[in-house]
Formats: sequence, C-alpha cells, structure tokens
Amino acid sequence: MNLSHIEHIGIAVKSLEEAIPFWEKQLGLKCYAVEEVKEQKVKTAFFKVGQSKIELLESTDPEGPIGKFIEKKGEGVHHIALAANGLQASLTELEGKGVQLIDKSPRKGAEGLDIAFVHPKATRGVLLELCEDPKK
Repeated sequence: MNLSHIEHIGIAVKSLEEAIPFWEKQLGLKCYAVEEVKEQKVKTAFFKVGQSKIELLESTDPEGPIGKFIEKKGEGVHHIALAANGLQASLTELEGKGVQLIDKSPRKGAEGLDIAFVHPKATRGVLLELCEDPKK
C-alpha cells in the first residue's frame, strides 16, 4: 500500500453553525469549504492544518450514518482518513489479507475525493477511511 499522510480527521457534530466558531475563533483556523454530500446524508466543513484537514460532519438525516453515530455515541471523532495512492489496489490488497472492508470499491466523497472505508472491527474500533484525489 502507498499511504502518504493523514488526509483528515472526521468529527461528528450536531450543528456546523455551532461547531465552526470554535475552530475559527478559538483556534484561528479558517473554514475554507462547506459542502453537502447527499449520498451520505451529511454536510461537511473543512479546515486545513498543515498538510492534513479537520472535517466536521453534520447529519442531514437522523437515519444517515452521522445521525446514527451521534445518537449512539454523541459528538466526537468519527473517523480517521489516510491518503492512498492507488485506492482500488489498496482495497484489493487489504481484502486479500482478510481485512474486513465496508467498501470493496471506491465511491465519491466530499471535495471530489474517491473514498472507501475499512470496518472498525478490522482496526480495533477505529473507522478508517482511505481517500484518493482522482485528479492526481
């Protein structure tokens, strides 16, 4: 596998409107993008921190993955995303090693990235997202 860096850390929040000011006013970061990903029933807000990002995730549907996460666990870290060069090859390699995947092939995520998730059972409780920028 060819992993280059932590792409982002995803944090589930009840309200982007209420969460964004902390990151901007208290930490001095700039929210550079807010985007809705309808297929995932979520609105996202992004902040750059060096080469990595913080992604805030607000559910647009209580039955969506973020809505269910917040109902069960409350607000907090939802996933860690790693940048993968050759995402499909990485998924094939992991599956060949017996790693439990949520996605066996990439799908579209926020910021136009191709994404796929590794099941938390395979990572000892951490939802792991692998991301690839199709433009690179």
